[in-house]
Parts: sequence; C-alpha cells; structure tokens
Amino acid sequence: MTGWLAALERSARARAKAGLTRVLRPRPAADGVVDLAGNDYLGLAVHPAVVAAAASALSEYGLGATGSRLVRGSTEAHATLESDLAEWLGAEQALVFSSGYLANLGAVRGLAGSYVVSDAYNHASLIDGCKLSGADVVIAPHADPAAVAALLDAAPGRNAVVVTESVFSVDGDLAPLAALHEVTSARGALLLVDDAHAIGVLGPSGAGAVAAAGLAGKPDVVVTATLSKSLGGAGGFVAGPASFVHHLIDTGRTFIYDTALPPAMAAGASAALRIVRDADDLRARLSSRAALAVSRLGAAGFAVTSPAAAVLSVPAPGPEAAVAWAADCRDRGIAVGCFRPPSTPDGSSRLRLTLNAGVSDVDFARALDVIVECAP
Repeated sequence: MTGWLAALERSARARAKAGLTRVLRPRPAADGVVDLAGNDYLGLAVHPAVVAAAASALSEYGLGATGSRLVRGSTEAHATLESDLAEWLGAEQALVFSSGYLANLGAVRGLAGSYVVSDAYNHASLIDGCKLSGADVVIAPHADPAAVAALLDAAPGRNAVVVTESVFSVDGDLAPLAALHEVTSARGALLLVDDAHAIGVLGPSGAGAVAAAGLAGKPDVVVTATLSKSLGGAGGFVAGPASFVHHLIDTGRTFIYDTALPPAMAAGASAALRIVRDADDLRARLSSRAALAVSRLGAAGFAVTSPAAAVLSVPAPGPEAAVAWAADCRDRGIAVGCFRPPSTPDGSSRLRLTLNAGVSDVDFARALDVIVECAP
C-alpha cells in the first residue's frame, strides 16, 4: 500500500476507535419510517401542489438547468423564485444558488472585508466561508453580543462583518439577533445571518428569525438560507441589498462557476413558499409538538430545553452511545439525527430531533416513547 493510502487507513482506524465512522444508508422512496431526522419541518416535500409544480417544470425544462446561471442556467422559474423570496423576506433582492452551502460560501466571501467575527457554534458552511474569505477571522463566544462588541472594539476602523446562524443547527437555540444588530450598527459593521432553520417556522408569515427580530430589509443585514428545510426542496439563496446581490453576480465564484439549480426545483420551491406564507396552522403544530417533546423527554430525565424553532437536542453519553441509540430507534421504525464531533460544536454527542408537521400525532407520540425506551 502506498504511503498516502496507508495514512488514510490509519486515519480511518482512529475515527472508528473514537466512534466517528459515518455510514451511508440508501432508503427507498417509502420506507415507512417516522422521520424525526430530516429537515422537512412543514411536511411540504411531498405536498401535492409542490410536487405538481416541480413536475410541470420538469416536463417543460428537462432534468437540469444545462448551464451556469450566467450562461444558460437562469430561467423564468429562477427569476420567479428570487422575486418571491425577496418580497417575502422584505429584502431588496434575492439570488438563488444550487445549495445552501454554496450560498453561505459566496455570501461570506463576498461580504468579508478585513475582519470577520464568527459565532463559535456556526455551521460548517459559514466556517468554511470565513476561511475562504482571506479576512482576519476571530471566534466569538456563542450567542454573546457583549463579546462581539468587545471584539469589534478591539479592531477599530476595520471593515467588519459579524456572522451567525439564527436558529443554530445542532442545539436549536436562537441567536440574540436584535442585540447583535445593535452592536453591529453602532460600529458600522455588517451582520450576516444564516436563517436556514427559522425560515418557514418563525416570524410573520414564516419569514424567519430576522423578520421576527424586526430586521427585515435593513441595509446592513444580509440573510442566507437553504430551500431544503421548511420549503422541502434543495438549493439556497442570499437576500439583502440589491448592490450586494449584483456584487455576487459579478464576482461570486460559487455562483458564477456552478451549474444552476434545476428549474423544476426552483418551481417546486416557489409553490412551497406560497403555502408557507399561509401556514400558521402548521407552525402552531410544530410549537405544540415542541412543548410535548420537552415535557415527555424532560419527565424521562433528559436535559432538554424548549427549542426556538423545530430543532431539539438530546444529550448522549458519547459518540458510540449516540450511534447505538439512533440505530436502536431506527430498528423500531423511528429516524433520529445522530450528531458527533466534528458536527457538534462542543465535543459532546447527542441525538437531534427535527420536528415534522407532516408526521401524524399518533406516530409522533410513539416516536417519543421509542426514544425514551431506547436510551442508553
């Protein structure tokens, strides 16, 4: 075995010993599992109107966009989605990318001047965007506006950007967005918010945590999100001042050099967005299920807190215990997320439950029972 292959084998053995091996598990279209692991918060991935819109666009445009957005990949479906997103979020303009990951890379790189303050618990896509930005990056303690203020004050005169999630993707807690904006606006810094886990769930008409905090349309706030959670599809977007969107069109490498989101996906996301705006009943269902989950799991002795949106974290004793717990749940027909380093920001392991309004009340109650019964 050559040297580099041997090094990979040693690395794989080390991951296995630490309980950090990952496994792909292909599933059929209908596997009968109660899904508390995916991100389809409002159950729209299989909504008839969403599927019909995507199917219609698929028959019109074909399988793919056939090129990057600046070549042949921009279609009327993309333009409609971008217009709908901007209007919904109260932003001047929105720009659709082929994934939320690429949207975050492009936004952070496009905004970053010389100094970036990044929350310690940020998603990997934001972290990677910071690395690619070429800026000086400092890590702020989690959800701590006072610490962010001190870091900005320590670098006066710098072209600064503060980067945070709104609802954090592992623990499900909510960033203090209004307080962070007070800090950034007082110091001439920009605030970039990844609103992926709040879009569709929080805010007026489901417009997200940024809107809920009263920051929609602020000229010093940029919002990113994915289409793969409450909208039930795939892709991502950046929304904010028109000048910044034009900057990304001219200079954003993850936009310019990537094949566009398939038009069928854009059309399906537009249909989902129209449903989401009037889905207060589904949002209420998520809220009641969050309360039920906290009550049931808390009564069983788990240290869980009320989730800000639809992400609930349940601590596990360690990575191997988390894997075994999730596997036992899966064997009993319940899919739950299993999060271990490096996905977890603090070195701990946990199950992550993502609430799904499309799951029946009976199945949801049974899922909570199974999680408790399978606990290590």
